[in-house]
Amino acid sequence: MKELIKISHEKNQLTVSARELHNGLEIDTNFTTWFKRMCEYGFVEEKDFFPKMEESTGGRPSTDYDISVGMAKEICMIQRSEQGKQYRQYFLKLEDAWNTPEQIMARALKMADKQINGLKTENMILLEDNQQMKPKALFADAVATSRTSILIGELAKILKQNGVDTGEKRLFEYLRNNGYLIRRKGTDHNAPTQRSMELELFEVKETAVTHSDGHVTVSKTTKVTGKGQLYFTNKFLDGKAG
Repeated sequence: MKELIKISHEKNQLTVSARELHNGLEIDTNFTTWFKRMCEYGFVEEKDFFPKMEESTGGRPSTDYDISVGMAKEICMIQRSEQGKQYRQYFLKLEDAWNTPEQIMARALKMADKQINGLKTENMILLEDNQQMKPKALFADAVATSRTSILIGELAKILKQNGVDTGEKRLFEYLRNNGYLIRRKGTDHNAPTQRSMELELFEVKETAVTHSDGHVTVSKTTKVTGKGQLYFTNKFLDGKAG
């Protein structure tokens, strides 16, 4: 079938340019007045016609509309001219071809391909997020099922295994510099601060040591609770520790 007017499929339906139709029908009235009058027949914007801006030959933008073939067909009937009849018959043949089983199937397959590609993209994003969260999730599960407190040096090793560039000395320094452990020298050096104890990040294990001369001293060891392990792991893996 010879093309009488350019057809577009961008709106998931057949559309034509209102200006091209206006020219093809050889309407004497200017385009803006004519199209406004045509819209009075009950056509709906964003359903039957879609505004668009185009550059005119003079360089100034002019308004055009993508109109559905159904709207174009009714406009042709209104004109009651030979050109109107010719265009209407053309649109009828176009609709018949558009609605053949083969064309319907082709559009369905195209839509399915588009949806599949969209799902593939979403799945790739989810897989990337899953890979990023996996080490953190595995460690969080392990800590959640453990009631055992660990030494700060052991926490440093766990962080290292999960990709955090740190060691025991650097972790101690971080904890002191950020107010989790006491900095001042003395018997309470590296003991948890009041803030840390209130957050239940650490606990202090006391061990009685009997010396050879019979006197007894108490050794205090700072250990990271399960809650503290989760707290610091989340902080380092989220990049919020600095």
